[in-house]
Order: sequence, then structure tokens, then C-alpha cells
Amino acid sequence: MKTTIMIMAALIGFSKVKAQTSPLLNQYFNNTYLANPAMAGLAEGATADLTFRSQWNNIPGAPIVQNLSATYGWERVGVGLNMNLDKAGLQRQTRILASYAYHLPLNESAKLNFGLSAGFMNQRVDMQDLIGNPNDPQVGAYNSDHKTYFDGDFGIGITSQSFNVDFALVNLKNYFKKDNFKLINTPVIYASTGYIFHLGENLLQPKVAYRSFTDIADIVDVGAQFGVANQQVLFTAMYHTSKAASFGVGLHYKKKYNINTAYTTQTGALSGYTAGSFEINLGINW
Repeated sequence: MKTTIMIMAALIGFSKVKAQTSPLLNQYFNNTYLANPAMAGLAEGATADLTFRSQWNNIPGAPIVQNLSATYGWERVGVGLNMNLDKAGLQRQTRILASYAYHLPLNESAKLNFGLSAGFMNQRVDMQDLIGNPNDPQVGAYNSDHKTYFDGDFGIGITSQSFNVDFALVNLKNYFKKDNFKLINTPVIYASTGYIFHLGENLLQPKVAYRSFTDIADIVDVGAQFGVANQQVLFTAMYHTSKAASFGVGLHYKKKYNINTAYTTQTGALSGYTAGSFEINLGINW
């Protein structure tokens, strides 16, 4: 108990809190709305996706990410909802955003997409997992100082049957809200470009993405997704310049019911201390 309280006190002593730097692999190819609000409702109809990621570690407090997103598109308009829960130790971060997107046709296959998300972000110490005195004034001060903040994302992009490029300003709180409890390692810019090669019933999509953060070095992601059996079986691989790599396998039955699994190795600096993370995603398209 004493050790846990000491760790808790050390955590509270920092005025800046780290955020996750490893995104869900699902955002690169299967659900690009997670990275850019301009991708909400890109295709007509409704989608819903549930994703869970956990670090393969036996230690208590290992990072866990849960995400639920839904989109609906009709004519030139798309709307979306993105709910994310990120837990690491006693730290819990909740982020819920609603999105609006407009898709302007450029020709028969290409669209210029604009999107804006708005909602809130909240950080707290999870009192249910606290081993120690829940009435400790330092714990109460931490939660009272970390209030619920307005947050959002803004994105643009061009998509076509063979080419796509997009750019997003994410975590807008970093631009508008200045306080003593600023998140570090928070994504602030996301950009990507990819090309789609149609190989009969198969599909190959290489992609390069760029991510910028507060206070740490930028990260570049390079990889590809290969779809076989009329794009119903998907293989994904990405290398991250943080010295991590991601590998995924997915099944998109009739392109309506989706299940995707992925494994991401730990970043180079932590590879000797902790295991990588496992991700599973379930989705449906109407």
C-alpha cells in the first residue's frame, strides 16, 4: 500500500501527463474517420466500429484503449460520433466528439472533403482502482484541477478510387486552452497519403503517414494493406519511426461485417521492459 501511495504521489507531482503515442492500426485503412473528421460519412450509409486494445502485460495498470465510433453519410454530408477511453495505471482519459463533414465532388470519382469535430476531453484519477486513502487531499486536488475541457479536430482531404491525401489538426485543446496540466506526447497534426492499386479482385494500398506531437519527435508511419478474395481478407503491415511495427489481419465478410486483429511491438526505448499491444476491432456497414 505504501508503495502504491508513493507512486500516486509522484504521478500527481507532475504538472504534465503523457498521452498515448501509438494510434489504433484501424485508423490507417479500415476506419480513417478515427484520424480525420473529414472522412465521416465518406460513403453513403451507416457504419459502426468497436475497438479494444490492451498491452500484453501481466502487470496491473497496463494501458488499455477502448473506442466506439459511428458514421452516417448521405448525398454530400457526413456525420459521426467518436468516443474514446484511454486508461494507463490510475490515469483515465475520456474523449467524446461529434463530427460534421462535407464532401464536394471534383469529378466522377474524386471528392474534396472537409470535416470538424467538437466535444469534450476529461482526465481523472480512477478512484475505484486506487489502493490507499481515497480522501488524500493530493488525489482530490488532482481531480479538481483536471476539469472537463472543450476539444475538437479539423480535417481536410482528397479521395478518389485510386489516390487519397488528407491533413488534420487534432486535439484542438492544445491550440486554445493553456493551463498548468498540459498533456505531453499529444498528437497535434496528422497527415497521410496513399495510392490504391487494383489487381483484379485484389487490392494493394501503400500509405505514408506523418504525426506531430507536443514535446517529442515527430513520427512517420510507412506501410501497406493487401486485400485478397475480393478484398474480404486483409493483411496490413506498418513500420513506425518510433522503432515499432504493426501487423494486422482482417476479415470483411461480404464487405459488411468486419473483424480486424492487430499486434504492435513496443517502441524502441521500451522494447526491453514491456510487451507490445494487441488490438481487435468489430464493425458493421449498412
